[in-house]
Amino acid sequence: MKWKGFVACALASSLLVPPGFANRKIPEPVQQQAKLFQTKLSKDKQILHALDRLTFGPRTGDYEHVKKIGLKKWIEQQLHPDQIPESAFLQAKLAPLESLRMSSAEVVQHYPQPQMIKAIADGRQPLPEDPLLRASLTRLIARYKTKKAQGGDISDKIDDLEPVRAMDQFLDPAQVKTLKTGTADQKKALLASLPPGQLDDFVISLPLPMRQQLFNVASVNVRRKILLLRAPQQVVAYDLVESKLLRAVYGNRQLAEELDDFWFNHFNVYYDKGSDRFLIPSFERDAIRPNVLGRFRDLLEATAKSPAMLFYLDNFQSVRPDIDAKAKNRKTKRGPNENYARELMELHTLGVNGGYTQHDVIEVARCFTGWTIQEPRKGGTFFFNEKVHDKGEKVVLGHTIPAGGGIEDGEKVLDILAHQPATAKYISRKLAQRFVADNAPQALIDRMAKTFLDKNGDIREVLKTMLGSKEFWSEGAYRAKVKTPFEMVASAVRALNADVDDAYALANQIATLGEPLYRKQEPTGYSNMNAEWVNSAALLGRMNFALNLAQNKVGGVKVDTAKFGKADPSEIAQALLVRDMSQQTRSTIENALKDKAPQAGLVAGLVLGSPEFQRR
Repeated sequence: MKWKGFVACALASSLLVPPGFANRKIPEPVQQQAKLFQTKLSKDKQILHALDRLTFGPRTGDYEHVKKIGLKKWIEQQLHPDQIPESAFLQAKLAPLESLRMSSAEVVQHYPQPQMIKAIADGRQPLPEDPLLRASLTRLIARYKTKKAQGGDISDKIDDLEPVRAMDQFLDPAQVKTLKTGTADQKKALLASLPPGQLDDFVISLPLPMRQQLFNVASVNVRRKILLLRAPQQVVAYDLVESKLLRAVYGNRQLAEELDDFWFNHFNVYYDKGSDRFLIPSFERDAIRPNVLGRFRDLLEATAKSPAMLFYLDNFQSVRPDIDAKAKNRKTKRGPNENYARELMELHTLGVNGGYTQHDVIEVARCFTGWTIQEPRKGGTFFFNEKVHDKGEKVVLGHTIPAGGGIEDGEKVLDILAHQPATAKYISRKLAQRFVADNAPQALIDRMAKTFLDKNGDIREVLKTMLGSKEFWSEGAYRAKVKTPFEMVASAVRALNADVDDAYALANQIATLGEPLYRKQEPTGYSNMNAEWVNSAALLGRMNFALNLAQNKVGGVKVDTAKFGKADPSEIAQALLVRDMSQQTRSTIENALKDKAPQAGLVAGLVLGSPEFQRR
């Protein structure tokens, strides 16, 4: 309806910069800002603040749970996620996402890239035994051979071939009619009724238009089968975003999930860069997740040796400068690659003003020559190639690394960088900006940095310093941050207690709002600073998403607005915001509902789309 677009626009315009929003764009005296960071929150606000910052937003009952067990105990639990059991419900949701549990080599075999398809087509590799993958590759190979004969490329759009068996061999006429003309729920029920042993053959039998039509109503299991037939490598991206959203929405280890998002952006890797399409699952699973609350030095090495990082920043090609000195037929001379060395210091450790020079970049690049990947196109693991390593003496930040070394040259660099005061301050500042405020007090950052150095880079201890500070529990930090699109979408689903049957459509919404998951091309990762996400277009987009979500117009997500009964807008707002709504939001919603029946879904959408909900 046209009026909804008008309402969204009006809300976005009238509430674009409410008091305290967008990093307080209205200037305040320094003394007043400092006073806010010294003003302690009430006990009730402290619980709300913890749920806003250390989770992806409160769900129904979360506030009461934290109040019952005590805020201190709840925080201690979140700081030790291994002591928090994950729900069987979440585990069941994650179970179909097989690629996330595979090694990179297994991912390549199960979800082949064009290189593997070419190898099979040329007879250099046999077809797999799995019937669904076999059918997919048979079709792709046929298309490849046709394009090759025409001088084309396999990366061109792949047309569907006629199925070997017709779908009416698996369904009776009434079921075929349901598939063609039934409602989404009827189609979903029909797919669920098929015996597991027939499902693969049934999906293979479907013509392309029918497959595409069913994709939006199918279960995760069937969607993955459809994707596997069409473009196998896309299944990995599907599993990644599905898992990230499900963990954010349903996970009990909320602080760990927040930190996984933080550290992935800190050590960003871009999904669409070649082999990273199948290397990222192991990067997040094996390098990031186990170390989010551990020692920074361990996290640094885990990412440095990850094939995903080595490929993304090209270090797997880095060799000593004289490697091709005697090669007469090589047009492109190889040598040390500075990409990883530069980002290691600028983004991962010291920061842009961390005191390093271009000479340090060159020396660090020399230290990491030979850090490569065993068969990168086949999902190989980290490999140190001593034959191409620069064994000369290097000097990094005034530290001499003796000649004749090997893999320990790079490891020594990691030691040096992880223990630099500049690294302690840079990491502490980024954590404070994520969890406290964009303008987090320098005194707090200094105390966090001291803990970082005193505790050998123990991330958990640094967070304890932050969470034990008066600045974290202050009016200056309260509601001072703006949610990223990922945080906004996850928090809206949590606030509504919505049932996510499939997170694919939610991931598309996040991408539309400006944060396509795993697809930040630059090594900076996505910013958590308010200014990155606040503008009128962004608020309008968020409002439209909220209205669609609350009124059950987002695929794969079900919202039960009947639970609100005949509650008035104030009660609905209280349930979703877990606090009283401001007079400004109240007035705007009242104006939007003037002369209209207050439908619960509409009211919920207006509340979730308001700038008040965008703050955390």
